[in-house]
Amino acid sequence: MTAHDRRVGAATLKRLRLSRCWSLADTARAIIDAASRLGQPLGSSVPSVQRSVARWESPTAPIMPGERYQLLLAHIYADGSDGQHSLGRGSDFAELLDALAHLGESERRLHELRALLVRTATDAGGGLLALLGPTTQRAMTAALAEPSHVDKELLSGMRAAIGDVNGQVGSIPFVRLQLLLAPVVECCRRVLAGAVPAPLLPDLRSIAAEAYTLAGRLAFETRDDEASRALYSAATDTAGRIGNPWRRAIVHMSHALVTLYTTPGIDAARNLVDAAVRDARAGASIAVRARAHALQAEIASRAGAQRHAQAALSLAWFDMEGDQDGDPSAISFSPAHLRGFDGLCELYVGDPAVAHDAFARSAHALTTQRDRVQRTIVTTDQALARIRLGDPHSAADLLHQCIDGASSAGGRVATIRLRRARHELRPWRTEGFVADLDDHLIGTLGA
Repeated sequence: MTAHDRRVGAATLKRLRLSRCWSLADTARAIIDAASRLGQPLGSSVPSVQRSVARWESPTAPIMPGERYQLLLAHIYADGSDGQHSLGRGSDFAELLDALAHLGESERRLHELRALLVRTATDAGGGLLALLGPTTQRAMTAALAEPSHVDKELLSGMRAAIGDVNGQVGSIPFVRLQLLLAPVVECCRRVLAGAVPAPLLPDLRSIAAEAYTLAGRLAFETRDDEASRALYSAATDTAGRIGNPWRRAIVHMSHALVTLYTTPGIDAARNLVDAAVRDARAGASIAVRARAHALQAEIASRAGAQRHAQAALSLAWFDMEGDQDGDPSAISFSPAHLRGFDGLCELYVGDPAVAHDAFARSAHALTTQRDRVQRTIVTTDQALARIRLGDPHSAADLLHQCIDGASSAGGRVATIRLRRARHELRPWRTEGFVADLDDHLIGTLGA
């Protein structure tokens, strides 16, 4: 961070304080009260904390609040003037995170703060509008009353809220993410049925397709398969009206993965993947095309079609290695993800040793918070490769890690894959190491 960045951070902290008409002493008292309310009393006097606040806001040599003070400030500024949690763009909480970033705090720490406050906001089912900033909430209320009042600011706020929910996958329980996404989904449904200004309709449809797709995935994760199917149907219809085929391809791909685990056989999932490939090839996104071909390779390998799987996988790598500058899609699909598909194809129709190494490389590169669910899935597949290589003890050791990962990050697919891996350990079911694994599975996941 430069000296200028730190001064911007200090000025933002000061602006936040003054926006609430607080003196330095008032802020110190608010921090001490928050600490007591959270069961973490500071044991510091108001003058002592006041001096810390002044150092954070210093125009010449500001310092960054320590982690404990960051947490207390986060709780203070997450509470809006109406007593409700507000974490979205334009909120005081968002301004606080921006200030901390300017002062030099890491992106990982800021993500942890956001995740913690999202959990707090959704305790006991509350915080329904937490990820919608105050301005977006007002604009949404106006648009629900009269769809012609939809404006670019509302659309921007809704898109940001979807991104926030998507970014918390792996950090926040899926049922809480459903709560946070619900207002955006409902707003899209009701506003699209009204007289939206024509110039804004393409953006609104794009946002709605994204919201419905994510909501369909969240419904699947919470085992509401009927709602999931209805949401994917709405997403497919809406995306088809946008005019950019790659957007519908994204819906088909997400729907295919859900269908693979909720419908017997692979025909229904294969039809969706084939539709995704057709749309992706007609679209402008190389990243979407790469992912569609990767899914096509997985489906083919599950069906035992080795040549078809390898051909699709080669196309995926060709796409992945192409020039993606300016790609219109923001989907997260990287070489690390594609190596996982390399592993799957080898696992089903190739060499389990090659599969094992591909899974290991993929898991090692999936390092972000958002990748936690996928990393658990890939590592479970790696354990399955070890079983097929005749190394059940080492596989069980890896599965213990996967159980912990599935417990902390959630994910229905990860749990299903864990059960399948355990099924392949049946020849060793009388061994103590399998009994230990079963105890861990039942005690942690109830499975």
